[in-house]
Amino acid sequence: MSDIEVRDNPAQHRFELLVDGSVAGLAAYRLREGAIVITHSEVNREFRGQGLGNELAQRTLELLRSRGDKVVPVCPFFAKYVVEHPTYDDIIVA
Repeated sequence: MSDIEVRDNPAQHRFELLVDGSVAGLAAYRLREGAIVITHSEVNREFRGQGLGNELAQRTLELLRSRGDKVVPVCPFFAKYVVEHPTYDDIIVA
């Protein structure tokens, strides 16, 4: 199993999915008063087909929850993910 982590890169306004230390994907965001707006997500081509999009969404949402942030999932992938995982309803803002 690979070492997987998500970290916030505020300088580039994105959460980065790291697999064994390499950036494998990202979730871009912008700040809105009282919330983080997830605008776009992607997994790099060479990492696709491994379920890493779900890892990116889950780990990003868990990180945001741990910080007490609210989330607006504008990105279609994140929007679908939170509909399928209602455990995140407490941090989602319409």
